[in-house]
Amino acid sequence: MADIVLTTLNAKYPHCALGLRYLLANLQELEPRAALWEGDIHQQPLEVVEQILSRIPRIVGLGVYIWNVLETRAVVSLLKRVRPEVDVVLGGPEVSHETDGQELAGMADYVIAGEADLEFADLCRALLTGQRPAGKLIVAAPPDPGALRLPYRLYRDEDLAQRMVYVESSRGCPFHCEFCLSSLDVPVRAFPLEPLLKEFEGLLERGLRRFKFVDRTFNLEIGRSVAILDFFLNHWTPGLFLHFEMIPDHFPRVLRERVRRFPAGSLQFEVGLQTLDSDVGERIRRRQDNAAAEENFRFLREETGVHVVYGLVGLKAH
Repeated sequence: MADIVLTTLNAKYPHCALGLRYLLANLQELEPRAALWEGDIHQQPLEVVEQILSRIPRIVGLGVYIWNVLETRAVVSLLKRVRPEVDVVLGGPEVSHETDGQELAGMADYVIAGEADLEFADLCRALLTGQRPAGKLIVAAPPDPGALRLPYRLYRDEDLAQRMVYVESSRGCPFHCEFCLSSLDVPVRAFPLEPLLKEFEGLLERGLRRFKFVDRTFNLEIGRSVAILDFFLNHWTPGLFLHFEMIPDHFPRVLRERVRRFPAGSLQFEVGLQTLDSDVGERIRRRQDNAAAEENFRFLREETGVHVVYGLVGLKAH
C-alpha cells in the first residue's frame, strides 16, 4: 500500500524517469508513504491503471512528456472513471507551458507547472491533511539545486545493470532559441559539486558504467566540466561510457586536454548545432561562432575518439 504513487509512461523499458526520483527523494517525511512505478507507452491503459490502483493510492502523480501525452490521457480518463476519489496530479513539460484547453489537464485534479521537486511534496502534505488548494494550477518556482535531495540512491540495482541511467549537474539553458521550450528555463543553475560527485562515486561502486547527463549545456562552465571529467578519469574502469550535451563553439584548451585522455568510444557528445546559416541563427535568436564550431569538430574528429551526434535545423543551399 502507498498513499502516493509516482508514475509515468516511458518511451520504452530501458529508459528511467529521473524526474520521478527527484519527486520521491524530496517528499522527505512522506517518502515512506510513497511508491514509484514506471510503465511504458506500449502497455494497455487498463494494465497501467491496475498497476497504479494495486498500491491503493490516495494521490497519483504522473509525469507528462511529448512521447506519452496521448497514452497518459487514456490512463487518466480510465483512472478517474474507476476511482474518481483519487487525486490525480500532473506535471512535466507537456503540461507546464500550455494548460488551458488541454483535455488531459481538464481531467486532472491538479497540474504543477515547472519544476515540481518541492511543490509536489507541499501539495501532498495539504491533500493528505484535508487542506485542498483552491486553485487547480500550481506554478512552481525554479528551486535552488542546493536545496534538493539528490535522487540517485533510488535507482535500483536492476536499473543500473539493464537501463539507461540519467544524471545531471545543472539545470536551465543559457540560450533563447525561438523554437525551443528550454529557452524558457532560465537561469542556468548548478548543483553543488562535492555532494554530486559523491553520489556518482556511489553509483560507480554499485556497478553503473553508463552515465547519460541531461545538462542542456555541459561545457558552459568549463571549470565544472573539467572537474567532472577529472572525476571520471580518476575513477576510470573498463566499460565506462559518458554522454554529454555540448555546444560546438566552446572547447578551450583545458577541455581538449581532458577529452583526449578518454579511450575511444567512451565519450559521446550530443552537439547542439542548430544552424550554420547566420540569417537563420539571427531569426531564431541562437548565437554561435561558426568558425570556432568548425575547428572544434575537426579537433573531435581528428584528435579524439569521441562519438559525435548532431543535427541541423537550418542550412542555406548554395
